[in-house]
Amino acid sequence: MQTIEIRTTQNVTIEYELASLRDRFLALFIDGLTVFSFFIVTIIFLSITLEDEAAMLDTFLLLIGIFILYQLFLETILDGQTFGKKALGIKVVRLDGKEASFSDYLLRAIFHIIDFVFSIGVIAALLISSSAKRQRLGDMTANTAVIKVKFNLQFHLDDILKINTLDDYEPTYPDVKKLSEQDMLLIKNIISRHHKYKNEAHKQVVKDLITTLMEQLDITKRPSDSIGFLKTLIRDYIVLTR
Repeated sequence: MQTIEIRTTQNVTIEYELASLRDRFLALFIDGLTVFSFFIVTIIFLSITLEDEAAMLDTFLLLIGIFILYQLFLETILDGQTFGKKALGIKVVRLDGKEASFSDYLLRAIFHIIDFVFSIGVIAALLISSSAKRQRLGDMTANTAVIKVKFNLQFHLDDILKINTLDDYEPTYPDVKKLSEQDMLLIKNIISRHHKYKNEAHKQVVKDLITTLMEQLDITKRPSDSIGFLKTLIRDYIVLTR
């Protein structure tokens, strides 16, 4: 499993699993099939005939243009995903932890021409297989990577409620109300990943998260039980906000 560490804008470092070459090409296949199906329906609807080589070339260029627009439009409105990427549970993220912008998605879309069209996917396959961050040219230019998100997206507030709550529970950290539901989901996610992946990287993520939370909640004494502290924050949040 190849992973990458990204420091978020909240100064918390999170480790993500990079999307595999197989996942990315399957997502591309689904996207290509979607665009091609739409294109064929359009041709039939408009009764377009391909009678000469010039018409075929124009049609091929039009198909490429539609595919690029498809990639650009969906990644922009679906937060780094297309239908293919959604199906495979992968998404585009910036390596600096910032939200990917329209210009980032535009660069990625345009470089599909080199990565996949002109080289029949050979350049993309070689770069994704050999680069440390599994980046194709479009990723390198836009400073992005493609990560797996199925695990990260499994958590909802209902899952947090399963963490032992008491009706007459007395909150330990009342300032936890300053945090948002998304913050709680992030904490729950990091706890789960810490239990699943017993390595130094995830231990460091927990340490960085606690440092950030101590600053936000004005906590001066560092807790001795890191995971217990995070679970207490979740219980406090639930009791104080439900």
